[in-house]
Amino acid sequence: MADTAITVEGAHKKYGDKKALDGLDLLVARGTVHGILGPNGAGKTTLVRILSTLLRPDAGRVEVAGHDVLKQARAVRFRIGLLGQHAALDEELGGRQNLEMFGRLYHLGARHARVRADELLERFGLADTGRKAVRQYSGGMRRRLDLAASLITDPEVLFLDEPTTGLDPRGRAEVWAAVRSLVGGGTTVLLTTQYLEEADQLADRISVVDAGRVVADGTADELKAATGGDRIDVVLRDAGQLGAAVALLPFDPAGVSVDTDRRRLSAPVTDRMAALSGVVRALEVAGIEAEDVVLRRPTLDEVFLHLTGDPRVKEAA
Repeated sequence: MADTAITVEGAHKKYGDKKALDGLDLLVARGTVHGILGPNGAGKTTLVRILSTLLRPDAGRVEVAGHDVLKQARAVRFRIGLLGQHAALDEELGGRQNLEMFGRLYHLGARHARVRADELLERFGLADTGRKAVRQYSGGMRRRLDLAASLITDPEVLFLDEPTTGLDPRGRAEVWAAVRSLVGGGTTVLLTTQYLEEADQLADRISVVDAGRVVADGTADELKAATGGDRIDVVLRDAGQLGAAVALLPFDPAGVSVDTDRRRLSAPVTDRMAALSGVVRALEVAGIEAEDVVLRRPTLDEVFLHLTGDPRVKEAA
């Protein structure tokens, strides 16, 4: 389909007796960020390696930018960029030298490689550090340079495999800003990550992968709503009163989760305002002092645990 950048139908991949992909299906729209979430060993990296032609699927149909990864692997490679979990940079060379080197590896002429390097350094806010050795770069600067290197041929589709692993919050924010600018220019991004906040911040759509299959797919809001709708969190001043609060509040105790360390209880609600006023009134009558009462949607962390945690929960989902 013209509006689809990535199509995966029934992809299978085994390593010996272990199934890395077990009939995985995926559609990624052009010009979007599509997040892939999943625990370690779920099949995320195997999927990226197949999409980028580094690994052959055992079965299934896989197309990237309108080309089959098995029959038209060369055409796929000319249309993609890949940023892996570890930087592929020469630490002793400067930023501009690294980008020029990547340009030559992609068979750009010397002049074209220099021009492209300057364009990318400017685009990622690295123009004033282009001559500095990469070993002197901060973590965020290295990752932005690595991202620039993956764009040397201006690819239609970019694969980001856990791009901010090990970065501090500032470095992560720098990479996020760079990714947003790419998508604004029309690039399609497939993002695998274990940072739930990252997917929430960047992804237009999210697929949750577990045991080699997509177990849920939708926008962040859709996934949160499917996990149980609104919740109310109550933080008490005295953790010793949590049990009493669970017993007296207008909720089914079976649906209430209790975090003793944080002095917090959490429960699903349907009528937001009625639940809020009922909790405040019940606590006041019982003389239990609350530090905070908050209505909220489920977090992606809760979605992730709901879909990939207890096998019984996954089966119900």
